Amino acid sequence: MKITVLVMAILTGILTIVAYMKDPHLPWEGLKDGWKLFWGIFPALVLAFIAAGMIGKVLPREAMTRLLGEESGIRGLMIGTVAGALTPGGPFVQFPIVAALLKSGAGVAPLMAYITSWSLLGINRFLIYEVNLLGWKLATCRMAASLIFPVIIGILTRMVWVRL
Repeated sequence: MKITVLVMAILTGILTIVAYMKDPHLPWEGLKDGWKLFWGIFPALVLAFIAAGMIGKVLPREAMTRLLGEESGIRGLMIGTVAGALTPGGPFVQFPIVAALLKSGAGVAPLMAYITSWSLLGINRFLIYEVNLLGWKLATCRMAASLIFPVIIGILTRMVWVRL
C-alpha cells in the first residue's frame, strides 16, 4: 500500500509540474476537478468499505466456506460468476467487498470468478451501454462468448495460487 501512495505522489507531482509549465493556472483547475471527482465517488467508496466490513460480521464463516470456500467446487464458481455479473459499481466498490469475502472464508477460485464476471459480464453495463451502443446482436454475441471465462479464470487462478 505504501508503494502505491509513493507512486501516486510522484505521478501527481510530475503532472502538477507539467501543468504549471503549460499554464500556471492549470494546477489549481486540476485540483478543483479532482476534488469534484472525489466528492462524486466518496459516498459510494464509504458505503463499499462499510459493506465490506459488515460482510464478515453478517455472513457466518461456515456458510461462506460452504458456498464460496476452496472446496465449493463448480457451485462456488457459479455463485461467484452470477454475483459478479449482478453486482453494480466500480472497482472502489468491488475490491473492498472481495477482500472482505476472502477474509471471511471465501476461496480464491470463486472470488476470481466474481471479479472476472463483474469485469466481463456486468449486467448493468450490458444493458445500459453495450446494448444501446452496439446493438442487441453484437452485445449478446460478446456476452455469450464471455460466459465461460469467469469459471476458467477461477480454476486457473486456484491452480497458480496453490503453486505459489
